[in-house]
Amino acid sequence: MSLKSFSRARAVHLMLVYTGGCNGCDIEIVNCVLSPKFDVEQYKVFLTWNPREADVLVVTGPVTKLNEEPLKKIYEAIPNPKAVIAAGSCALMGGVYKNIHGDIPSEEIMGPVENIIPVDAKVPGCAVRPEDVLSGVVAALPKLLGAD
Repeated sequence: MSLKSFSRARAVHLMLVYTGGCNGCDIEIVNCVLSPKFDVEQYKVFLTWNPREADVLVVTGPVTKLNEEPLKKIYEAIPNPKAVIAAGSCALMGGVYKNIHGDIPSEEIMGPVENIIPVDAKVPGCAVRPEDVLSGVVAALPKLLGAD
């Protein structure tokens, strides 16, 4: 058993990437890790900001043209096996930003996350509920542990 497999069996590291939008989903995801109500760190689920440490990439917001290439680079930097969770209606379908003519022109929205990188779990909502984020992480575990 490799060191990475050994540590993955005992802890999961999430990397949160914001690709545009209102930050509502980001707040809920950080809430489920850091707040005393959910406190997923007690179950060895941690946030990281280093893609080389990450096991799960959690993407929020519609993917804008500006964020498309950085998202691909972050995805490539995460070691295999890796899982991707698209969190929130913006990440799943562009949300309210897909067809508006306001701050973000619709041609600047490159689409849902699954059009840019492969997605393993989808968490709907606007904003997502912390309980649903945890369900998404649990859905990604079989891929990380090689049971997929």
